[in-house]
Amino acid sequence: MTPADRLLREYEHARLTAETRRHFLQKCSTGLGALFFSSLATRTSAATGRLGFSRPASSPLAPLPPQFAGRAKRVIYLHMAGAPSQLELFDYKPDLVRLDGKDCPASFLEGKRFAFISGVPKMLGPQFPFHQAGKSGTWMSDRLPFLERHIDDLAVIRSMRTDEFNHAPAQLMLHTGSPRLGAPSLGSWVTYGLGTENQNLPGFIVLVSGGKTPDGGKPLWGSGFLPSVYQGVQCRAKGDPVLFLSNPETVSRSERRRVLDAIGDLNREEHAAHGDPETLTRIAQYELAFRMQVSATDAMDLSRESAAIHARYGTKPGTESFANNCLLARRLAERGVRYIQLYHWGWDSHGVSEQTSLKNGFADLCREVDRPIAALIADLKERGLFDETLIVWGGEFGRTPMQENRNGQVQKWAGRDHHPGAFTIWLAGGGVKGGVSHGLTDDVGYNIVENPVELRDLQATIIRLLGFDHHYLTVPFQGLDQKITGVKPVKVVDDIIA
Repeated sequence: MTPADRLLREYEHARLTAETRRHFLQKCSTGLGALFFSSLATRTSAATGRLGFSRPASSPLAPLPPQFAGRAKRVIYLHMAGAPSQLELFDYKPDLVRLDGKDCPASFLEGKRFAFISGVPKMLGPQFPFHQAGKSGTWMSDRLPFLERHIDDLAVIRSMRTDEFNHAPAQLMLHTGSPRLGAPSLGSWVTYGLGTENQNLPGFIVLVSGGKTPDGGKPLWGSGFLPSVYQGVQCRAKGDPVLFLSNPETVSRSERRRVLDAIGDLNREEHAAHGDPETLTRIAQYELAFRMQVSATDAMDLSRESAAIHARYGTKPGTESFANNCLLARRLAERGVRYIQLYHWGWDSHGVSEQTSLKNGFADLCREVDRPIAALIADLKERGLFDETLIVWGGEFGRTPMQENRNGQVQKWAGRDHHPGAFTIWLAGGGVKGGVSHGLTDDVGYNIVENPVELRDLQATIIRLLGFDHHYLTVPFQGLDQKITGVKPVKVVDDIIA
C-alpha cells in the first residue's frame, strides 16, 4: 500500500467515524443531540413572553414556561451539613425530660439499624429549654433568639423522614432524589426549568462554610444526566470568586476576548462536524466565565456593603464564614441568580468530643447561624425580595432521642446518633404560609404519627412553589422520563402553601 493509499484510507475511516457520531447525535430519533435540541426549541418558543425574556433555540439555558403562577422566583437553600438535632431546636418533647437517663425501650431497638449505637442506650432529655414563640405559638428552644423574631414567617415541617442514615447518601437523596451518584441536583432541575435572570452570572451558585465540604461532595450540586451547563458553580468569599477566573497579569481583557473568539470558532466547527451538545455547553461556559470576570467580582465584593449591614449579619472579613455567605446570598438574589445553595458543615453532634457535643459544639454552631439567617430574612424583606425568594433550612436527617453510645458505653459528652425516621425542616418566603407547623412525632420524637413528609414530597413542594408540577419537569434518560421525585407516589405539602 502506497503512502497516498494509506492516507486516503485513514481519511475515509475518520470521515465514517464522524458520520456515525453525527448519525447518533443528530439523526437518530433517540439520539442525545436530537432530544436536547428539540427540547431547547420547544422550550424557547413556549417561554417567549412568559418570563419577560426569550432565548434563541441554541441557548442551553432556554426556560420552560411555568405551569402555575409560582410565587417564588428563586431559592436560597441553607443546608446544615451533618444534621442538626431537631430535639434541641424545634421538636419539643417534655416526656424526654422525665425519661432522661433511663434505658431505651426495646421497641425502639428491635429490627433497627443505627450508625453507631449498640446495646441498650440511655434516653437523653432536651439539652436546652423550650418555649412558645410569636403569635403562632410555635415551639422552639432558646438557641435561636434572632431567628425567633421571624418565627411567624416560618412553616416548620416536623415530620420529615428519609431512607438513608449515613451522611453522603442522605445528602444525595435530599439534593438529587437518589442516594447514588449520577442524578441531577435540585438546583440543576430548577435552572433547567426556569433558566437564569442574569446572563452574566451562573443560574446555580454554591457557597460552602464550616471548614469542610459536605460528605456528599460536589455531586450534591452536579448536573447528572442533564447538560453540564446546569451544574452548580462553587464560588468563594475571598480571592477570585471562582479559581483562575482572573486573567494572568500579562494578559489583557482584549487579548482574552480574541482568544475566546478563536476558541469559539473552533468549537462551532466541532459542533457542526459532530453535533455533540456538550460543545454548545463549552462555548456557553467560556463566554459566561468571560462575563463573570466583571459581574462575579462585583457580586462577591462585600466591601460594597455598609457597616450597618455587616453588623447585622455578623460578617467576618476575609473568611468563608456562614455569615459572609448569607450576605452573599442576598447579593446574588438581587442579581437574579436562580438557585443559591449554602452548605455549613459541622452539625454531626455525636458527643464523641467537646466539639461534637450538644452543650458545646452544637451550641456554638447555633450562634454562628442564628444572627445571619435572621439578618438574611430581614434584609430580603426590606428590599422587597422576601415574598419572591423561597428559603429552605435543614439537614439531611434527624437525631435519636437516646444518647449515643460507642461499643455499648455511654459517652462523656451528650450527643445523639443519626436518625432517618424523623427530623425537621422549615421553609419561608416565596409562597409559603408563615406561622404554621406541619406533622407530628410521638412523645419522644422517635416516630412520625401525623402527616409524614418524604424527601420527594419536599422536592415536589419546592418545585410547585416555583410554578411547576414535578411530573412535568422531566427529561428522557435510560428509557424513562426522569424527574427529581422519582417513580414512587408523591404529594405536595399543600398545608404550607399560602
